[in-house]
Amino acid sequence: MNDRFDPHFYLPRFKKLLAALRRVPYEVLGNIAKLSYQKWDTEEHQETTFRYIEINSVSRETGETSFSEILTKDAPSRAQMIVQKDDIIISLTRPHHGSIAQINESLDGCIASTGFAILREIKDPTLNRTYLYSVLRSQLCLQQMLQRSSGGNYPAITADQLMRILIPIPQSSIQNHIASFMRSAYAQKKQKEQEADTLLDSVDDYVLAELGIEMSEVVDKKCFVVNTNETVGRRFDSFYYQSKFRNVDQIMENAQFDVFNLGALISEISSGATPKVDENYYADSSTGVPFLRVQNVTSHGIDLSDAKFITRETHDGMLKRSRLKKDDLVFTITGRIGSVAVVPDNFEGNINQHSVRFRLKDQITNITINSHYIAAFLNSELGKSLSIREVTGGTRPALDYKAIKSLKIILPLIEIQNKIVAEIKNRLAKVAEFRSEAHSIVEEAKERVERILLAEK
Repeated sequence: MNDRFDPHFYLPRFKKLLAALRRVPYEVLGNIAKLSYQKWDTEEHQETTFRYIEINSVSRETGETSFSEILTKDAPSRAQMIVQKDDIIISLTRPHHGSIAQINESLDGCIASTGFAILREIKDPTLNRTYLYSVLRSQLCLQQMLQRSSGGNYPAITADQLMRILIPIPQSSIQNHIASFMRSAYAQKKQKEQEADTLLDSVDDYVLAELGIEMSEVVDKKCFVVNTNETVGRRFDSFYYQSKFRNVDQIMENAQFDVFNLGALISEISSGATPKVDENYYADSSTGVPFLRVQNVTSHGIDLSDAKFITRETHDGMLKRSRLKKDDLVFTITGRIGSVAVVPDNFEGNINQHSVRFRLKDQITNITINSHYIAAFLNSELGKSLSIREVTGGTRPALDYKAIKSLKIILPLIEIQNKIVAEIKNRLAKVAEFRSEAHSIVEEAKERVERILLAEK
């Protein structure tokens, strides 16, 4: 007899999935595994720290897991569940996203959020635990979790409903093959991602090398002397004169190419704003205009994953001044300060108050300006140092217009700018290729596993 009465449960795609699973050997999860409810006593550890795993600590794509070191006295109310090596933890919130992990030795003894269900005891000793972990992360199980979730836009599943999903149980040799196969796929994915990261890290060194700059490591001193002539027209706080920033001064003074204040290159600048959340200013992705926050502005372009959207009326009305145009530079001024992205062709969007947008002149003193080069320079280690130095505000550090316009820019001839931009474009394309391959390796492996389990050719 069915245990659910809501229409969502009986959608055709779910019925088709369950029919396919019932044609192969399977078992209900609750019949093959037990949940752990082991909790810790914070009262006994008030003067210590603990390692906390929250739902965001688990990679949806790979299951790799990190933790935060937190003072026990500051423990979130959900930090209660003790996890042990080999436990399988499953997010009960949006479970179909796949925030599922197998606890390794380095995470043994961590404290997990009550937002996880924790599978510990496997009742059948012949069942391969890593196989179970792998199949739980497949669409065969994730779609069942979605089927048994409730909550509309923020679906969640109860532990009881989770334990009712169907798990295909092939013979042991196939379980072992799948476990090994998926381990290999994740290892290949990690290798591709490391190749992508290495190439991405090389971009900064390339930009500075083309400008004839070598950033040496500088040890900051707690005690240092500042001559009064160094402070003329500048700030007087000690932060501004740290060794690493004075080293940047030296680099800029010895630059092989012309140096300008950014303000001299800017033709137009404006900041964004954030409308009240309780008003009708926001929309969904199908009808709204992208509303960029700091996390959407990266050193390598605009990232719309996890983007917010505003209505077109808000975009063209209240936030008209901060509408983005092709080749505008979006510059983050709080939070992750100094990240710069160029607005691409055919992109329509807006920004909140934590970023500014500015448009550059076509040229200055007969040097043509490539906006992509300016972004590359500002995103370099040297550019970041220049931005961070100009930050003001103790508890809420930020860059204001004056500070932004005072930033020094090394501006070579357009031929060199274009060469740098072209090479960066090539490297970023290769990075995207590596990451696409990494993603495909795992997705294709999961699809193959699903075909094996459903006895498809």
